[in-house]
Amino acid sequence: MTLATHVDIALDRPVPNGGLFRFDVERYLEMVRLGLVTKDDRVELLEGLVVTKMGKNPPHVVVTRRIFASLASAVPSGWFVAKEDPIRLTDSVPEPDCAVLRGTVEDYVARLAGPADVALVVEVADASLSRDRDVKQRAYAHDEIPIYWLANLVAGRFEVYSDPSGPAEAPGYRSCVFYGPGDELPVVIAGQEVARLAVKNLLS
Repeated sequence: MTLATHVDIALDRPVPNGGLFRFDVERYLEMVRLGLVTKDDRVELLEGLVVTKMGKNPPHVVVTRRIFASLASAVPSGWFVAKEDPIRLTDSVPEPDCAVLRGTVEDYVARLAGPADVALVVEVADASLSRDRDVKQRAYAHDEIPIYWLANLVAGRFEVYSDPSGPAEAPGYRSCVFYGPGDELPVVIAGQEVARLAVKNLLS
């Protein structure tokens, strides 16, 4: 019996005050190592809660592939693009649709990427929009992920969050810029703009 059979909490809905058990990151990762949580369970750890991941509609799949391919062509030497790989944060282990990570794939044979390894993360959002804008934004901002792209399929735009607060009573990003179909999306790695991507080529 898989863990997903027991835990099915959608953070888009209010979470009750009692009756929940919060996992720390190490305990969650130990369950992964022991095979108690597998890729077939389609769960991730967000703010200490094991939650089910949203299903993916065809537009979500296609846009994720476009973003991955475009970023892979844009990032400079010393960086690479991961797709749906877990990132170890303080109280979360999200699996962003794409992430730009420092180094090479081989650097992560024995460990997960952490905040210091991440230049930017990308979430593609349709049904998951509320969770991605709320819970995941808090998790990324808390651990000072520099840039968070939210590909908002509902509104047909990118929301680019930057200048994270770090640990705070209400973590968040101090800057948010919208990029629509007529705009070019700057790819910023370690404070340097390395490319611009046409939004219409990614979302349309």
